[in-house]
Amino acid sequence: MSAASTETSALRVLVAGESWIKHTTHLKGFDQFHTTEYEEGAGEFLAALERSGFAVTYVRAHEISARFPRSAEELDQFDVVVLSDVGSNSFLLPDETFLRSERSANKLAVLADWTRGGGGLVMVGGYMSFSGIDGRARYGMSPLAPVLPVTVLDHDDRIEASEGIKAEFDHPDHPALGGTPADWPMLLGYNKLIPRPEATTIARSAAGDPLLVAGQSGDGRTVAFASDLAPHWAPPEFVGWAHYQKLWEGIMNWAGHRAR
Repeated sequence: MSAASTETSALRVLVAGESWIKHTTHLKGFDQFHTTEYEEGAGEFLAALERSGFAVTYVRAHEISARFPRSAEELDQFDVVVLSDVGSNSFLLPDETFLRSERSANKLAVLADWTRGGGGLVMVGGYMSFSGIDGRARYGMSPLAPVLPVTVLDHDDRIEASEGIKAEFDHPDHPALGGTPADWPMLLGYNKLIPRPEATTIARSAAGDPLLVAGQSGDGRTVAFASDLAPHWAPPEFVGWAHYQKLWEGIMNWAGHRAR
């Protein structure tokens, strides 16, 4: 990892994912028509990181093939990489390989090696995180699996909880919480994960499933946030929580070796 970032410089954060395209079929009696919409879900999250003074680079899901780093040198421009709600195929099937059968760098293998070398990696939950809906995110079968602080299930790992989930805290003073109170607003779901024995489960659901796990991989730090950073699992009460920014600031600072 590059030594260019110092304790006094802005933490450099690369965020990938959290965008999607919806193609809708409208049926109106005999007739039908289609509409297509592009949406992003990371707006408040990105704004919170920028308000914290971080230098933020955002790579949307459809931009990963062209813009996500494919070498350690490119990754060294950042201190922390955040993956949120985008499946492993977006990294493992670059255009040159999928469309033209050309060899290309394995972006997740490069990211795993960079993390072991001292980088910070944060994976945030969602329908295309960890294992994901119908098991389609498939990170448990990817080169990134060994560096995550959790074991990923080999099937659909979603826990949907429309009644709400209240977080319980094993380590309410962990620096990754950024000094925020151990009293999160309710969440509406998460990815079910298995914490690695050497990792630290900071917060969990009443059922005992981890919600926030911090770990070490080589010289790097890794974090798994099992729920979402935006709706629907993170409802407006969570995204609009007075400590939302401070929580993510704490997670980024810990992953980026700015907090002990």
